[in-house]
Amino acid sequence: MKRTAIIFLLSLTIGLSSCDILQQIMDDASQQSTLSNSEIIQGLKEALSTGAISSSNTLHATDGYFKNAAVKILLPPEANVIVENIRKVPGLGDKAMDDLVLRINRSAEDAASEAKPIFINAVKSMTIQDGMTILKGSNTAATNYLKSKTYNQLRSAFAPKINTSLNKKLVGNVSTNQAWSQTTSLYNKVAPFIGKPKVNTNLGDYVTRRALDGLFYKVAEEEKKIRANPLNYASAIIKKVFGYAKNNF
Repeated sequence: MKRTAIIFLLSLTIGLSSCDILQQIMDDASQQSTLSNSEIIQGLKEALSTGAISSSNTLHATDGYFKNAAVKILLPPEANVIVENIRKVPGLGDKAMDDLVLRINRSAEDAASEAKPIFINAVKSMTIQDGMTILKGSNTAATNYLKSKTYNQLRSAFAPKINTSLNKKLVGNVSTNQAWSQTTSLYNKVAPFIGKPKVNTNLGDYVTRRALDGLFYKVAEEEKKIRANPLNYASAIIKKVFGYAKNNF
């Protein structure tokens, strides 16, 4: 009789314990299934800041652009048509052409440091409506938000640094900008007579646009990583917000 009573009490205790564990699991699941507005904004701001700062730092480093095939800035497409003319500019040759590409990418790497404070200000101004749109959006919705909020300001910040770099003298006392401008201007005079379109003589504008393309490409890469594997990040709020988004949208 005593043995039966003991078994009954043990069974009851185990059963109650299991119920407690099950309830705890259910409570945890319930907490994960909902997000407050403040949590959404906090998580998105932290994720955006993480991705944007990482992208800026990566591209600002030496060879950040130059040795990354996905963002490396090559000569403008029209250079394929006039490359032989470029080589005829005093002081330029095959080696100098390689140096021209290197200098273009170095100018972009130098300018990339300007992105961080601009990105951070854009993140601070995010509203709950912005947050919900991003949370329910595509794998690059946050990147698109940053681009819409910062592109013009970034362009204004990048352009002076890029042009300063492009205006530095090369061999033969000719700068990158001078070499490009001299050659394209000469080419544009004869282009109509050989049935070719005129080309853009503003190299700085081209490099600035390509530098920003590369910057947002890197930001998008970071966003995709966070969305795909939020648990890889140390921040609890990033895990919660993007884990929720991954399972619900």
